[in-house]
Amino acid sequence: MWISCLLATVAGSFLSLTAPNLDSVSEVDSAVAADRVAAERGDATAQYNLGLRYDTGDGVPVDDTAALKWTRLAADGGHPSAQHNLGVIYASGEHVPQDQAEAAKWYRLAADQGHRMAQFNLGIMNDKGEGVPQDHAEALKLCRLAAGQEHPGAQFNLGVSYAKGDGVPQDGAEAMKWYELAAAQGLAPAQIALGAVYYAGKDVAQNHTEAARWMRLAADQGNPSAQYNLGVLYAKGEGVPTSDAEAYFWISLAAASAHSTAAKVGDKLKARLPPALLAETQTRIATWRANPSVLSGNAVSGRVSAEQ
Repeated sequence: MWISCLLATVAGSFLSLTAPNLDSVSEVDSAVAADRVAAERGDATAQYNLGLRYDTGDGVPVDDTAALKWTRLAADGGHPSAQHNLGVIYASGEHVPQDQAEAAKWYRLAADQGHRMAQFNLGIMNDKGEGVPQDHAEALKLCRLAAGQEHPGAQFNLGVSYAKGDGVPQDGAEAMKWYELAAAQGLAPAQIALGAVYYAGKDVAQNHTEAARWMRLAADQGNPSAQYNLGVLYAKGEGVPTSDAEAYFWISLAAASAHSTAAKVGDKLKARLPPALLAETQTRIATWRANPSVLSGNAVSGRVSAEQ
């Protein structure tokens, strides 16, 4: 079963893929006028762009009704990104009654045109049986198609399938291949998975330094599971120098994100720190929480799910 991890849209409801990026007011006004003329003539790309403009307020006032109108027209005209966005709208129930079957219909139309995010989302729906009959073989097929187009969530999910032998022969080396591809794109769950594999030494030579490196990359994204794991590595001195202060720092950040066991472990570490070092570390924690290097990542124990 694949679990959920919503990946944010660029803005509002829709994913911006082709809308122009213009600077001056006159350029924007001219582009809006050109989009409107072409859209009213039935040009699907112009309709898609105009829908994005109304969704984000790019050169026009935000207007959810107009955004939906132009996106639907573009989708009806066969524009794959518009079809995907309409699927997202129906899946989330934003501006329309929530309808998973309608979402799946639009995802399918976009997926059949090779739209990787639609392939990914439709794969999740097939895996869960949402909006379509549950079909794990179809889910895996769609996941593989999206992974082949370098979709990081699909790459990670495919890695999980190989690691578990879920729908494919169990193959640790193949799992590692897909984890590495997703991790290289910065996907925190894949980085955590790689860290866990290197820590355990399953299918690869055990390497705590490499485990700590991958956990750090995910922890720096604000992922509480990675923060907790990195803290444990510092407490044990595995792959990193032993440091109660660093352990307390990372585990406290995980606790602030409601990690289930971090608070209790953090209290034990806190009691071991000298007052001056404790104060210094708590200042670091407060600074991080006010200005994290990257906004919160996604804590997972399994596959990544639907994307907006």
